[in-house]
Amino acid sequence: MEGPTSHVYFSQRLRLHYVDWGNEGAPPMLLIHGGRDHCRNWDWVAEALRDDYHIIAPDLRGHGDSQWLLGGSYNQIDYIYDIAQLLHQTGHQPVTIIGHSLGGSISLGYCGLYPETVTKLVSIEGMGPPPQAIEERLNQPTEKRLHHWVDDLRKTAGRIPRRYTTLEEAHERMQTENPHLTEDQARHLTIHGSNQNEDGTYSWKFDNYVRTFPPIGLPFQEQYRLYSRITCPTLLIRGMESWASDPSQDGRADHFQDVRVENLENAGHWVHHDQLKAFLGLVRDFLAG
Repeated sequence: MEGPTSHVYFSQRLRLHYVDWGNEGAPPMLLIHGGRDHCRNWDWVAEALRDDYHIIAPDLRGHGDSQWLLGGSYNQIDYIYDIAQLLHQTGHQPVTIIGHSLGGSISLGYCGLYPETVTKLVSIEGMGPPPQAIEERLNQPTEKRLHHWVDDLRKTAGRIPRRYTTLEEAHERMQTENPHLTEDQARHLTIHGSNQNEDGTYSWKFDNYVRTFPPIGLPFQEQYRLYSRITCPTLLIRGMESWASDPSQDGRADHFQDVRVENLENAGHWVHHDQLKAFLGLVRDFLAG
């Protein structure tokens, strides 16, 4: 596989990284990874679509080879701003966007803010927890949510990033976390998702603080309003072995103007890894329509 080139851009004074798969002049495509992941998790998708699109894939702040945040919290609004800056600085508009999990959520938010800049959108399990879990959280008193956030931050501050003696040990951990991955997939994700420490051990690249979720942000009803502002055709994909609920059944798909929902069997949260061939078939059909 001929890989992409690495590039840097700046957003809110953070030095952020993205890769570019080339093919100047082709329609632009943006791939946005999920939480605790990195841009090279898209390599198989990018390799399959690079002949038809000019693909770029960022490392979100606190992830991959992008700078970590000092002070404040990692929140969706800032992630959306980073993506808006990347597209503004590269001029990759109008753009087709594919996002996974956190990246899917960021994609939905960006498309709701700037619907005129997006031609088509694919969101893989990007709508967060099921509505029932969201409702339970909203019904908690404000002080309880804030206390929970403070406790989480303190636990994170005391959490020492795990160190793996060898890259093979880290690879085994990756394979255990998602048994759907082939050995080659798990090894590739491990190599690009870890750094070697000074003592020779290996640790994952992401900042542990991305594990915490701030107690403030856009209310869910306002997120749904952003969904209703998305004008481009939208494909929502879910793995049937995942914790995510079906948006066509839980009512969330009703907020979109032009939406298609697909549930893939034998796939968990990482649909584009677990069922790559089926995923690419869905995406190619959707993009061609």
